[in-house]
Amino acid sequence: MGLTGLWIVLGTLAAGLAVGALLRLREGRIRPARAAETGAAQSRLPQRVADAIGPSVTLVQISTTFCSPCRHTHARLTALAETNDGLRHVDIDVTHEPEIAHQLGVLRTPTTIAFDADGAELLRVGGVPDTASLLESLRPHLAPA
Repeated sequence: MGLTGLWIVLGTLAAGLAVGALLRLREGRIRPARAAETGAAQSRLPQRVADAIGPSVTLVQISTTFCSPCRHTHARLTALAETNDGLRHVDIDVTHEPEIAHQLGVLRTPTTIAFDADGAELLRVGGVPDTASLLESLRPHLAPA
């Protein structure tokens, strides 16, 4: 392998490491809803999502069948919902219904989207969420205990 080949290998390795580091930084990060998303009414949501929204805050987890992080997210969000009044968790497997992920703008699983009772998006998390940070972000939207 000549010097050019070595530079190509090193460049590819550096690019891969940079992309990996960027993805690692974004993992589990809570992103507030954009202005266009907060105005979304339930009628514009996929029917399966609109039907899942409860009377307070609903965490809609978008998953796929063979997604290992999805199982971890499911366990965390189920426990969080069980211990916090006004918080509901619904897991939607989009393996055979990719149009739901497309309509919601979901590019990876797991993605968790928090909706208020009117169907407006409050926030979203790509990857396995940190439950303490998620709960802190949702506090203003939950009824006081």
